Amino acid sequence: MTFNVVRLVDTADETARDALVERLGAEAAASGARGVLVEPTLPGVRNGGDVLLHLRFDHRDNWDAVAHRVDGQLLAQPDVRRVNGATYHGSPVAGAGGTGGIYRTLLLRVAPGTTAERVEQFEDDLRLLPRYVRSIHTWQLSRVDEAVGTSPWTHVFEQEFTDFEGLMGPYLMHPIHWAHVDRWFDPECPEVIIRDRVCHSFCHNTTAVLA
Repeated sequence: MTFNVVRLVDTADETARDALVERLGAEAAASGARGVLVEPTLPGVRNGGDVLLHLRFDHRDNWDAVAHRVDGQLLAQPDVRRVNGATYHGSPVAGAGGTGGIYRTLLLRVAPGTTAERVEQFEDDLRLLPRYVRSIHTWQLSRVDEAVGTSPWTHVFEQEFTDFEGLMGPYLMHPIHWAHVDRWFDPECPEVIIRDRVCHSFCHNTTAVLA
C-alpha cells in the first residue's frame, strides 16, 4: 500500500496554469515519488481545476519532506485561485488490458451520519464499475486521510482509462453507472448519500501513475 497525494488547482489564467505545471513538474520530479503526474486538465472536468497533480510515495514521510514546498509555497502563490485535494493510502487494482492514456479522479464526500453498513454498500457498488467497464485499465478506491478544499472529502475513486472516449462513453454512459451507482448521488433517490458537489477531474496520462 502506498501513500498518495492529489491536488486539483484552479489558476488565474492560461499563462499561470502553464507556469504552474512547469514549476510543479520540476518539484515533483525531485520529490522522490515513485509515481508523478502533473498535467493540465482536459475539457469537461467538473470542479476539477486547471492543473491536476498526483504523487505516489512509498511512505508518508516522503511526502512530509516536500509538502511545505508544494502546498506551502507553489500552491500558495497569488495566481492560484483554489485547491481541492486529499492524501490517502491505496493499492491499485488491475482492470482491462492495454494502457491507461487518461487519468481520472473523483473526490467525494459521504454525508455525515451515514451508517458504516451503507458506506460499505456504496464502496462495493463503486468496485463493480471496473468489472463491467472494460475501458478501465487500472483503478483504486481509497478513504481519505486528510482533505483539502471546498469539502471534507471522504473518498477518492480514481482510474486509468484506455483513452478519452473510454471515459466519456463506456464509463459515464454504461448502464451499471446510471442505473445502479448513480442512486447514491441522485438527490431524488432515497439511497442518496453524496449530497455535496463532487470533484470530477481528468487529464492525459503518459506515466501509468497507478501502476
